Amino acid sequence: MTTQEIVAQIHKKKSFLCIGLDVDIKKIPEHLLAEEDPIFAFNKAIIDATHHLCVAYKPNTAFYEAYGLKGWSALEKTISYLNTNHPEIFTIADAKRGDIGNTSTMYAKAFFEDLGFDSVTVAPYMGRDSVEPFLQFENKHTILLALTSNKGAFDFQTDTSKGAPLYTSVLKTSKSWHNAQNLMYVIGATKASYLGEIRKVVPDSFFLVPGVGAQGGNLSEVCKYGLNSQVGLLINSSRGIIYASKETDFATAAATAAQELQLQMKSILDAGY
Repeated sequence: MTTQEIVAQIHKKKSFLCIGLDVDIKKIPEHLLAEEDPIFAFNKAIIDATHHLCVAYKPNTAFYEAYGLKGWSALEKTISYLNTNHPEIFTIADAKRGDIGNTSTMYAKAFFEDLGFDSVTVAPYMGRDSVEPFLQFENKHTILLALTSNKGAFDFQTDTSKGAPLYTSVLKTSKSWHNAQNLMYVIGATKASYLGEIRKVVPDSFFLVPGVGAQGGNLSEVCKYGLNSQVGLLINSSRGIIYASKETDFATAAATAAQELQLQMKSILDAGY
């Protein structure tokens, strides 16, 4: 999927919402446990209820790998369902991969070719040759961890022992990598005050912004500092949407929660941001 196609969907739906499909089988409604594949049944219901309100879905692969072959099968079914029924929606494998070049190539093939995701999250710590294999795939996006939403981000990412914060070095260095135009960046919503400076370094890039909702991130603050001429934001909400209810009305409740965010986004877009 091209960046232009993502932008077109944002303006068509008046939304830059990404819904995280982080499925914990202990948290899904009990009646789904009778299904042959409870995880996929849950995801399908969420997708059917919310696809018109969002422009992206982001399964965190840990929530599928934890259940072994059954979990991986549910992930395959989920991405296949999205690609078949909603090919206009941007899909993100939140896998946080990254390794030496030949290993990264295999990770990229797994998510881009076998599963058919549009993008994958990647850790930058091992540098250029661990990331560039992901960047070789046409119309696929690599979403680099830059400044994350967790408290531990301050352990390393904001370290200034070499002058500029480490996350700034990640941003600046990554711009020199081959096919860097295929890069997006993870910037946590709980770090909204940093977004203004980050935008100066990567003014044209898309940011995947987790942390709105359950983690306490503020949508207005993120938009104030993070929006660019193409919108340039994918705001992720996971638990606040998919676990809005544990009853049989869970999908309807998820749609209500998603629409609340979508309407805020529509208001921001309509105002010309």
